[in-house]
Amino acid sequence: MAADTDTQKTVTLTDNSSGDSVTLPVIDGSIGPDVLDVRQLYGQTGMFTFDPGYGATGSCKSGLTYIDGDQGVLLHRGYPIEELANNADFLEVAYLLLDGELPNAEQKAEFDNAITRHTMVHEQLSIFYRGFRRDAHPMAIMCGVVGALSAFYHDSTDIHDPTQRMIASRRLIAKIPTLAAMAYKYSLGQPFNYPRNNLSYAENFLHMCFAVPAEDYEISPIVARAMDKIFILHADHEQNASTSTVRLAGSSGANPFACIAAGIASLWGPAHGGANEAVLNMLNEIGHKDNIPEYVERARDREDPFRLFGFGHRVYKNFDPRAKVLRETCHQVLDDLGVHDPLLELAMELEDMALKDQYFIDKKLYPNVDFYSGIILKAMGFPTSMFTVLFAVARTVGWVAQWNEMITDPMQRIGRPRQLYTGPTERAYVGMGKR
Repeated sequence: MAADTDTQKTVTLTDNSSGDSVTLPVIDGSIGPDVLDVRQLYGQTGMFTFDPGYGATGSCKSGLTYIDGDQGVLLHRGYPIEELANNADFLEVAYLLLDGELPNAEQKAEFDNAITRHTMVHEQLSIFYRGFRRDAHPMAIMCGVVGALSAFYHDSTDIHDPTQRMIASRRLIAKIPTLAAMAYKYSLGQPFNYPRNNLSYAENFLHMCFAVPAEDYEISPIVARAMDKIFILHADHEQNASTSTVRLAGSSGANPFACIAAGIASLWGPAHGGANEAVLNMLNEIGHKDNIPEYVERARDREDPFRLFGFGHRVYKNFDPRAKVLRETCHQVLDDLGVHDPLLELAMELEDMALKDQYFIDKKLYPNVDFYSGIILKAMGFPTSMFTVLFAVARTVGWVAQWNEMITDPMQRIGRPRQLYTGPTERAYVGMGKR
């Protein structure tokens, strides 16, 4: 990593009304843009910075994930996401994010074994599910039961104990798929499936979601690998809304289970975790592939409220590198399952048009990861209400890694954003009789 500050790099700001100047240091990372260190700005000028949404503000130092949206680059600990998705499995990527390096064979075996043997949850947790209506959104259930884990696992809530942090991290990675599958089964009125130690992480999740006591469930290797890739591609994505929520909650000293529950609540917001569900809703609105030209024309019209979901990305101004991986996987899954769904055929037609149409090319509206993941999950048999839950299962690894990094950062302080106050100035109270 580069040094925190380069004494040769500074920026001088001048107050044009008074002529006063202040010199601020510049911090450079190992890759990416430099940042202006404004920590002393208020003390020297009496002013704060104003940045709604924090789009131009670095809130922390992190060595986990790097994104270059203009070039379509996503790195985890320096490794391109394409290489990880095509060569590693999800737990290998999880180990990388947590530890900083890829595991050797012995480390991988120990980590896999630890996660596998933490997948069962306390039997009393099943009682929590009975308190929810059967039509409760599975994300509502996840917010409740994940937060409740702290009531069951008291031996891993001391955030200052490295061993307890490690145990809590592994427990979360292991148990959230089980809780997610239970939420799905509860919505169907079907019995919960216990995890199986002879299955991989992705296989186990599919088994817990789709197996029934009346017959054996056969797991397709292609579908299991696709599930694993979806988990890898959603594992971490820098300082997004849910990750920032986990860090902000963690900065207060909250236990890890509460922090991850906060991240799940943030992810539930449709502007964050609901994009692949929006893709399916859009396809339903289009209805038939013959209607695509009409809807593409509507998307071009700025006055028309219709929007094409699943194309382009707020961060990536080039092709989403995760979408490149999932595009091939998507076609493999559809071929393997032999799915003949008019909605999925419509999606493939829309994809073909987007990759060839000059409007899409000029605007760089390439299909993104949400476009393909939504299609794959529908083909697997998941309802749209489960899409964000699957996102949470994958992103738990990133949240846990970010939380661990934050706890061990000596610069970390409790989060306390400032504000630009625009309300009334001080005024005297007037009694009710005189108002």
